[in-house]
Amino acid sequence: MAGPNPAKVNVLSASNSELPRILVPHAAAIVAGFREVVWLTPDGEVEALSPDEARHRLEHQAVMVCHARATARRLDLAGFAALDLLELFAFVRPARFCVPTPRGLAHALGLPEPKDAVSACVTLTTAARALLQELAADAEPNTRALAEAAERGGWGWGAAVLAALPPGQTGRTAGLRTWLDLDEWQDTAPPPPPGALPVSGIEARGRLASLLGDGAEARPQQADYAEAVAAAFAAREAPDRPQAVLAEAGTGVGKTLGYIAPASLWAERNEGVVWISTYTRNLQTQIAGELDRLYPDPGQKRRRVVVRKGRENFLCLLNYEDAVRGTVGRPGGGAPLALIARWIVATEAGDLVAGDFPGWLAELIGRGRVNILADRRGECVHSACQHFRKCFVEKNVRAARNARLVVANHALVMAQAALGGLDDATVPTRYVFDEGHHLLEAADSAFSVRLSGQEGRELRRWLLGAEASRSRARGLQRRIGDLVDGDEEATQALIESLVAARILPADGWHQRVAEDRGLPGFEAFLAILRRQVLARATGDSLYGIEAEARPPVGGLIDAAMRLAEGLDRLSAGLRRLSAILRKRLEDPDDPPEVGQRQRLDAVIRALDRRADMMLGAWSRLLRDLAEPPGEHTVEWLALDRSDGAETDIALNRNWIDPGIPFAQAVAAPAHGLVVTSATLTDGEPDPTLAWGAAEAATGLRHLPESPRAARIASPFDYAAQTRIVVVTDIPRDDMGQIAAGFAALIKASKGGALGLFTAIARLRDVHRRIAPALEADGLLLLAQHVDAMATATLVDIFRAEEDSCLFGTDAVRDGVDVPGRSLRLIVFDRVPWPRPDILHKARKPVFGGAAYDDRIARLRLRQAYGRLVRRADDRGVFVILDRQLPSRLLGAFPPGVPVSRIPLGEAVGLTSGFLADSP
Repeated sequence: MAGPNPAKVNVLSASNSELPRILVPHAAAIVAGFREVVWLTPDGEVEALSPDEARHRLEHQAVMVCHARATARRLDLAGFAALDLLELFAFVRPARFCVPTPRGLAHALGLPEPKDAVSACVTLTTAARALLQELAADAEPNTRALAEAAERGGWGWGAAVLAALPPGQTGRTAGLRTWLDLDEWQDTAPPPPPGALPVSGIEARGRLASLLGDGAEARPQQADYAEAVAAAFAAREAPDRPQAVLAEAGTGVGKTLGYIAPASLWAERNEGVVWISTYTRNLQTQIAGELDRLYPDPGQKRRRVVVRKGRENFLCLLNYEDAVRGTVGRPGGGAPLALIARWIVATEAGDLVAGDFPGWLAELIGRGRVNILADRRGECVHSACQHFRKCFVEKNVRAARNARLVVANHALVMAQAALGGLDDATVPTRYVFDEGHHLLEAADSAFSVRLSGQEGRELRRWLLGAEASRSRARGLQRRIGDLVDGDEEATQALIESLVAARILPADGWHQRVAEDRGLPGFEAFLAILRRQVLARATGDSLYGIEAEARPPVGGLIDAAMRLAEGLDRLSAGLRRLSAILRKRLEDPDDPPEVGQRQRLDAVIRALDRRADMMLGAWSRLLRDLAEPPGEHTVEWLALDRSDGAETDIALNRNWIDPGIPFAQAVAAPAHGLVVTSATLTDGEPDPTLAWGAAEAATGLRHLPESPRAARIASPFDYAAQTRIVVVTDIPRDDMGQIAAGFAALIKASKGGALGLFTAIARLRDVHRRIAPALEADGLLLLAQHVDAMATATLVDIFRAEEDSCLFGTDAVRDGVDVPGRSLRLIVFDRVPWPRPDILHKARKPVFGGAAYDDRIARLRLRQAYGRLVRRADDRGVFVILDRQLPSRLLGAFPPGVPVSRIPLGEAVGLTSGFLADSP
């Protein structure tokens, strides 16, 4: 950090005269901390300001920053005039990624990496010159057209970008209308059904060896794993009896290439497709990256590998066009759309989430403004859309039909199964489920029923469109009006449906329900529901409360029956409309042309889903409230909150064991599946008990035959590479002492720490207490639920900034891959017992009683510990600040790893000493 007043120190060595075409804005560059803000003037003078002083200056001038929203959050500002280097990077290098820090910019641009806040400020000015200079070679007319659109929209970089670009004409370019420059997809013949030729274990080993290449390090565990999972690619012997393998592969085994080997061989041999499913979209990207070994030629990889996601992840060109039209005559909209337009032309797949659209760009533009450009409400008009032949979703669906490997996520696979096929009714026959310990979590979400204010409002918007708002939502009449035009019967069914839809929650429903004056129908029911939750909930929370559904308060059943009748009328109207359109689809005398057929099919499926799977499920749920509870499901009420503000009210029905619908809808119909993870078992030494629990936790116990089980141990020497510490002198709920413990341990490790919390409130409290002090020691503390960044962005920074630290909850406990010294210490705030909510209460006796609690806690500890060592030379310390950790939970850790129950002072010394000995 700079000293208190280095006002006369000039740190800028380059002159604008060296780059005559480049006009860097005459603006200060700043790097904001918790204690002070380093301010570099355009003349090269450096000052260290207090946050208050910086806030005062920012009222009067624009400054260069890296990630303006995060800087504003750090300074407790709603916003300020900023020249964000990340925006300039996104314009100059669209669809390319950099870590969103000054060091990340420097690395991406090949500049010297900064060592402190002062040099970070210099990096910002240097990066600006480098990016603008790069533009000087861009003679594409549309680049200038987009820069002009951005400048008209008030973009701070506009003038500098235009000055850097070569002069040219823009009158005949696409400008923001980038859809004009996109290629159209071409239809191909549907592929034949795949064969059933098996893959032997020996063949899987051979394919793995070819993937690794000559001279690869010998990894016998990986070859053993590939041979074990090859059994899932044998031919099925009987219906509903898939070839199933449950495979646990310890960290470092290399399971991704291990299952790619037999999967790719089977797909090639049988001209079929294997769906590889993982838990998160970011993990999809990682798996797709591993497939470079299989298909080193990018063109071949594009044909053979498809990353498949739900349509809500892709940019909708029609929504984008609507946004472009909405900017006409309105200031401020052109700049974000120009950045998106640059990406549209450069993107490979049009994927807005965990694809080549940088996560930090969505943060800068505003997640809401980006999300509205995707089809998140099911409003697609399919072949009636003028962009249908260029649609990113349609390209993705068609590419997946002819791929050999489709990399999907559990949520998509479950939704596909629950809905009987997604988009094109595709139902895979061969699966690999990576991160298999999350399968039931995804199944729980997909096969549950949730009747809520937000869900009802979304359905009303889908049916009626924007009623009294500036939303671009297109209602059903606008989407299919041309399909029913001239058909009196269809028109009448549409009108009846739209009239019946007015029973659904309208704009402002939440305020009316909170004031107990909800409109008749849905809102009136929600008001009584809310009353019951508030009356029955035990305890309070800023993040939501819940209550049992039975016994109901007075009036709830009557309101439920009235609402069910109204929903039945709406469902009947939609089904009648669907039946009329189906007649046209199936008319042998006047068959529709191909595009019309596809559109009719999509509309019919959308109507049927909402009539049967949504409205039908809601009606049954409401009517069942008057009956005794079912054997396999549980109903419960929820009042959702965000930081104390109410966000939704819901009646929920969940499967007590989500493995039942998963097995019925996904596993049993498949011909073969692999369920794999590093943590399928919880450290239970008895293999019968361990695998029995794993089958229950993945739903495979509901198959007619038990799956084959394989456990491949990690090659790492955990006893030498790690230490486990249980701190014995900190009360688990004394936040002051817990914060002090985190700070002392992080300082002992000199950063590289991952702090894991069992509650958001605890995370925020500890962060508030220690972040300024750590900053004074040169340690950056990032935090989920605190910083204005998505979790994936925070993890990218944590991975890249070796001595930074990261606080998080469940999302960073599981699935974070940070090898090397960037992660050398993990601190858990307390034992991660399962939350004792209504769902857990219902599931506990089904999954083993008290042993179920222990299993969940052990698995969470094991998953967290697994983040610590990702390669053979990693070393790390795992600390639990909870003296109440039962010894029986220590089975979560590998045998032989030293476990110390010691006071904090000794834990600090052990951490410092052990990590100091790291090579």
